Formats: sequence, structure tokens, C-alpha cells
Amino acid sequence: MKENNNDVLPNNPTLDDVARYAKVSSATVSRFINNPAVVSERSKIKIEEAIRILNYVPHAAARALASNKSRMIGVIVPSLEDALFGGFLERFQNMISTEGYTTIVASSSFDKNKEHAQINEMVSHNVDALLLVGLSRDNSIYSLLNKKNIPYVITWVVDDRGEHPCAGFSNEVAAAKIADYLMDLGHTKFGMILGDSKSNDRAYGRLLGVRHALSRRQLSLPDELIIERPLGVEYGQEAFRILMSRSDRPTAIICGSDPFAYGAFFESKMLGISIPEDVSITGFDDTWLARHLTPPLTTLRTPQPQMAKLAAQYLVSRLRGNEVEPPPILDVELIVRGTCASPS
Repeated sequence: MKENNNDVLPNNPTLDDVARYAKVSSATVSRFINNPAVVSERSKIKIEEAIRILNYVPHAAARALASNKSRMIGVIVPSLEDALFGGFLERFQNMISTEGYTTIVASSSFDKNKEHAQINEMVSHNVDALLLVGLSRDNSIYSLLNKKNIPYVITWVVDDRGEHPCAGFSNEVAAAKIADYLMDLGHTKFGMILGDSKSNDRAYGRLLGVRHALSRRQLSLPDELIIERPLGVEYGQEAFRILMSRSDRPTAIICGSDPFAYGAFFESKMLGISIPEDVSITGFDDTWLARHLTPPLTTLRTPQPQMAKLAAQYLVSRLRGNEVEPPPILDVELIVRGTCASPS
């Protein structure tokens, strides 16, 4: 459809204006706006061009009222301060946008009470579904979502009890993988830097995985060599200083997240400690900086593209009214680079 310069374009175009320009019915335009998948490709092209020419923006409240759907999916992540969740969010949003949905994103700052309030706020604004990170929250939240028939999916974890749908991986298995790798290099003295294992189930799973891996080879991880801190490079620096000041200091430090490993790496330069000659360091997540350090960081690559895809597919299927199986458990890949070596 070509724009006719002689046409007088309305200042505040309506759905009916779009229908007239596209030469389709108003009902077809409404279906396109609320559920693009049910409209033929030919009609889609005509409607999209009419919307572009008219600069038509659907009224969100009217759409929600007409369809009883907001076409919004709420996403709450623990932090937006680093790159960890950015790529995941972009992939997730790209996938759901093809189905006519958009995202509302909030950061809980690793605060359970804040997350609870954010969930209630999103529910009050009629989000159609929710994506959450981790399982560490009050069961009343799940009761609320089930009562209101709001589909949800949990990421970055798996639910061993099978009570909640998850698009994620086993933090315990992943952490055990990197502990096994370090023990195969000959390490027997370990330290660990991680988040709060009491409130963060991902951190707890990673701690459990390391301890179980060590115990299978008759080794242990003493409490005094476990440093729990808020997520951040500066906290990794602090924790590294503490660990390396011990009289019987570790030869390998397992970090529960890449920012902790970055902090340990930077602090080692300040202290004149050589990596990996004096101490081996590992990360978790394989964020963008890991491969650019000198030496580059050995870490675990979490399956963020697959998590985003499976989470989006699960929620969209649920929103279509389909009964679907929870996503499969994903694997985490050990990325061996240059920050690990056999102990001196």
C-alpha cells in the first residue's frame, strides 16, 4: 500500500482508520493487535504499513479491556548493575515480542521483601505472566499467582521437587564440575567467594556442589575459607585479601560469580600475587570481560540463550492456553582458559 499525499491523515488515528487504510475489517486489525499469530501474512503486511503511515499507537488500557490481557510479561531480576542479566533479558524480550508481548523489568537488589512488593505491583497492573530468578521466596507468592491464573517460570535454577516450572540449570552440578577440574589439576586446599548462601539459593547450590565434590575425594572446605559478600568486584577484592592473608592459604579460589573473580584478579596485581602460578582462580557465568583478562578467566558458561528461549516458549504456550511440560534441565559448560594451573 502506498501513501497517498492527497490523503488527509488524522491527527489521532483510531483502529477504524487503520482498517480503512489497510482495506481490512476493524475486527482483523483488533486481532492483529491482540494476537498477531492468528492473522494471515498478507493482512499483517497491510496492517503494519497502515500503522506506520498513520503513526497509530494502540491504547494499552483499551487493549487490556477488550482482550482481558495486558500483553505484558513481568520480569524481576536480582540486579541490573552488571552485564549478567542484560543479554538474557534482550533475548527473552526479542522472543516474546514476536508474539505481541512486551516486558516490564524490575530489579530486586537481592532483597526478598522488595521482590515480593514488585510481584504484587506487577500483578496489580495485570501482567499476563512472570519470569523470576531463583526459588528463594515465600510460598504465598506462588499461591497468589496460581489463584490469579498467572503463568510463571523460574530461571537460573532447577526445582528438584518438581513443584515449579524452571528454565535453568543445576548450580550444584555446575559448581561440582569446576571443583573436579581443579582437583584433577592437583589442588587440595580451596577457598570460595560467593553471595549470601542463606538467602540466595543459587549461591547455596554452588557452595553445596563444591563441598560435595570435595567430600567425594575425602577433602573439605573449612568455614574460615568461605567468604560471603554482596555481589561486586570490590567485594571480590576484599574477600581475596582475606583469603590470601590466611596462614594456610588456599591454592585455588572458586568464585560464585565472575565479578568476584574479577575483583580477586585485580587485587592479586595489587598484592604481587601471580595467577595462576601462586593461586588459581575460577569464575561463574562467563560474562564478557572473562576472555579479555590477561590471563583470561577460567569460568563456567551458563546457558543464557537457551534459558531465554525456553522461558519465552513456555510462557507463550501457557498464555495460549496450552498445557506444556516444564523445560528440560540445561547443562553448564566449563570454559578452560588461563587462570588455573597445578599448585606449586
